[in-house]
Amino acid sequence: MITSPGINRYLTRHPAIPVLIYIGLVVALGLTALLMLIDIADRYGAVNASAEALARLERRAPVSPSDAGWEGLSAPAGSPFLQGGTVTIASAALLERLTGAVARAGGNLVSFEVESQSAPSRNGYMKVIINCELEQEALQRLLYDIEAGMPFLFVDQLAAQAPLSANDGARMRLVLGVSGLWAGGT
Repeated sequence: MITSPGINRYLTRHPAIPVLIYIGLVVALGLTALLMLIDIADRYGAVNASAEALARLERRAPVSPSDAGWEGLSAPAGSPFLQGGTVTIASAALLERLTGAVARAGGNLVSFEVESQSAPSRNGYMKVIINCELEQEALQRLLYDIEAGMPFLFVDQLAAQAPLSANDGARMRLVLGVSGLWAGGT
């Protein structure tokens, strides 16, 4: 081992320095191990919480009021999937759900387009594109109605055109692409 005579002389004159370096390294390694154990415990708790939520979803059990963070919340009634024996019936159910949501928001459905069923659908997802007119204040209510109810629907596309005139009764034009999972498609 090659050592510098200057370092040896310095360390022999001050023997507390190697001891302090050793103690510092031991404390640093101990703190690192402690922080890693705390992180592992946090991750273990998150995995357990996720496993409980997954088990509850798999058995479709309602959320109990005793669960932390779930007070006052209730799951919407119904199936999370689009119902229908065929693709046509399922897309009609999706269109009926969207038409009802637009009507509840006080809007008018102008036109709609069901995604072509000849092309392979994305793992059983049905998609409808609707054009509607509604008040600007009703947009949030419409989006909430679509995404918070049953079956689960997802807004894939949203394009809004402001009213051309500044009249109080002017409505904005809205193009919405909405998709939902068909239970018979998987």
